[in-house]
Amino acid sequence: MWIYIERKISTGKLHYLGKEKLLVNNVLVLELNEVGLLASKKLYKKNDMNKLEFSENLTDPVYRKRSFVYDFLSSMRQKINDPLGKRKLK
Repeated sequence: MWIYIERKISTGKLHYLGKEKLLVNNVLVLELNEVGLLASKKLYKKNDMNKLEFSENLTDPVYRKRSFVYDFLSSMRQKINDPLGKRKLK
């Protein structure tokens, strides 16, 4: 899949305080098959962009507060600080 984006922006007039104005926003999507030949092409223009629908599904992050790396490094720190384990006895 190849995606080409054409975008032209112009600076607005003085009474818009130089706010940028979007003139052209075209996206061309080319899909190629296994051989490398053009299978389909879709052209999305500036007006078509408002009609696109996006998924509302969210992915929940899966992480722990203390990861494996954190646990490993903290145990190594304990072994470096007290290699014989005698501090716990006091």
